[in-house]
Amino acid sequence: MKAAVYLGNSRVEVQNVPTPEIGAGELLVRVESCGVCHTDLKKIEHNLLPGPRIFGHETAGVVAAVGEGLTRFAPGDRVIAFHHVPCSDCFYCSRRLYAQCPVYKKVGITAGFEPAGGGFAQYVRVMDWIVERGVEVIPEGVSFDQACWVEPVNTCLKGVELLGLQRGDTVAILGQGPIGLIFTMLVKRIGAAIITTDTIEHRRVLSERFGALKSLDPRGAEFETALKRATENRGADTVIVATNAPGLVDQALRISRPGAKILLFAQTSVKERVEISGADICVGERVLLGSYSADVELQGESARLVFSGDLPVEELISDRVPLSAIEQGIATALHPTARSLKVVVHPQERN
Repeated sequence: MKAAVYLGNSRVEVQNVPTPEIGAGELLVRVESCGVCHTDLKKIEHNLLPGPRIFGHETAGVVAAVGEGLTRFAPGDRVIAFHHVPCSDCFYCSRRLYAQCPVYKKVGITAGFEPAGGGFAQYVRVMDWIVERGVEVIPEGVSFDQACWVEPVNTCLKGVELLGLQRGDTVAILGQGPIGLIFTMLVKRIGAAIITTDTIEHRRVLSERFGALKSLDPRGAEFETALKRATENRGADTVIVATNAPGLVDQALRISRPGAKILLFAQTSVKERVEISGADICVGERVLLGSYSADVELQGESARLVFSGDLPVEELISDRVPLSAIEQGIATALHPTARSLKVVVHPQERN
């Protein structure tokens, strides 16, 4: 089969590799759509993990083969699969900190080499503990491009639940890329007042369409002025940092009121450093939160939100590329143009 293999030194090359073999209780899935996630982009751009690996974890496809003893799925089933599932029995799972569970940290989907998600390949092997709890059937009428959003929606829904937002809160969301726009859609459903930022005009237009009262360029003074005006000069009740541009965490503190919650969502690289005033947290009684990866308890709800169309996520796809053009897709995701948003890879598609 064909696969986009990360070789190290920021290099990705489409190669012929063996189609994965499956064991008892496992699935072989023919990948039809796989979203390009910035977590994988960071690993590629900054060489955070050694090669060779096959990345890609926002995976939707068709069951091609079923391992011995497995009766819940059959060839031809249309499915999405999460690449992490917790044990539900350890110290961290008992505290609903699933992303810290040792079993959760094991990647359970591979297309070869060290397991790394594997969605940038024509077929993936889904291991037995993922099959047990991490696979959802795609309903008829739902496209693979729509279905591959279930995992990223789950991660955002987890962050929103962690914040405990209330109707009438004023929420600032910094960054309106695909993840920031999902946050806007989810927060709008709660009834909060949303003000967002992005440097790209097209994203600001979409942000207002999906629920923001205002979406402004963060490089001018208008954003902070508008936020103060909307909150009687207090500042935002909550700030979601949905991108990782330098200085955003400091800005989040500056625009939030005393006692506010600030969610760091995009700061996923060990190479990223954040320097802030301790008094902004201590004296200002702010709460600084981190949220990472998916929550197995939200799997069903995230699938429902995507499959039902309640969240119009497919509208966020700007680029669809065959596997042979994945380098172009990665470049577009790393350096977005005026109208680019989500890049989705179609491994079965030919040029």
